[in-house]
Amino acid sequence: MGQRRAIAIDDITGCAMKSAHGRQLAGRLLEALLTLWLLLSLCFVLLRLAPGGPFDAERSVPDEVLVALNAQYHLDQPIWQQYLHWLGELARGDLGPSFQYPDHRVTTLLAEALPVTAMTGGAALLMAVLGGLGIGMLSAHHHGGRLDRILMSISGLGLALPKYVVAPLMVLLFAVWLRWLPAAGWGEPAQWVLPVLALSLPNLAASSRLVRAATLDALHSDALRAARARGLSTHRLWLAHILPLVALPLLAWLSPAMINLVSGSAVVEQIFSLPGMGRYFVQGALNRDYTLVMGVVAVVGVAIVLINTLVDALRAWIDPRLR
Repeated sequence: MGQRRAIAIDDITGCAMKSAHGRQLAGRLLEALLTLWLLLSLCFVLLRLAPGGPFDAERSVPDEVLVALNAQYHLDQPIWQQYLHWLGELARGDLGPSFQYPDHRVTTLLAEALPVTAMTGGAALLMAVLGGLGIGMLSAHHHGGRLDRILMSISGLGLALPKYVVAPLMVLLFAVWLRWLPAAGWGEPAQWVLPVLALSLPNLAASSRLVRAATLDALHSDALRAARARGLSTHRLWLAHILPLVALPLLAWLSPAMINLVSGSAVVEQIFSLPGMGRYFVQGALNRDYTLVMGVVAVVGVAIVLINTLVDALRAWIDPRLR
């Protein structure tokens, strides 16, 4: 009887923990959606309040034509009416027409640009995570030695050099001097190498330093001493004990890493002439293309919200203390 009662209590406790974990994830998702709404609202208001408009460059257009264009795109309405109209289109999955490309909807433009940004950003993030794991663990294994100092010096240089400096230097070295890789373009696998490298280097430097510090903490933890006392092999220690402890701070680092990729893609795509969302964002901002800029912000914001929620779920799955 006592054993059955203990099993029942364990089942109830497990169900309660799962329910609490589900409510926690739902709360985080709701908080992320509220943050996304505030971001879009602030971006909308700032774009409308900025000096200039999408048709100010059309000096030769008569005034009556400008009035008709503003009426067609609802720019003659108060800001709050424009905002409600844009929200209604967003709720229907329509990001509106582009001012810079009048024959295209923003949804169509971003649907063509999203694969380019996703492929370069995904490859750069994967390179940063895997490369950071390898370099960081290798540096921690040789802690205090010459290899450790060399690797950390290189990573410090990678953090110090911004993307708008790294990318032209790569073009100059690998495309102009050595002629190993093309300087720009999209479509061929060789054309991906330089953009992905330029986009991943700062994150690779940051992740390698993070993994090194987390590995050193894990090597000196009480859990690892207990595992060594049980006679576990070195291979088992690294896979079963050190790697999970390193994975937690690395997962937490993914959110700022993605923001770094988003900001860096605007620079890298301009330099390497990639038809991605970052390039559309820069062109839209320069030409006051309100709908195009808001479309990029909306798509990127939704992607960051979803990935952050997934990262939180993975962290809670790895570390039960976060539940």
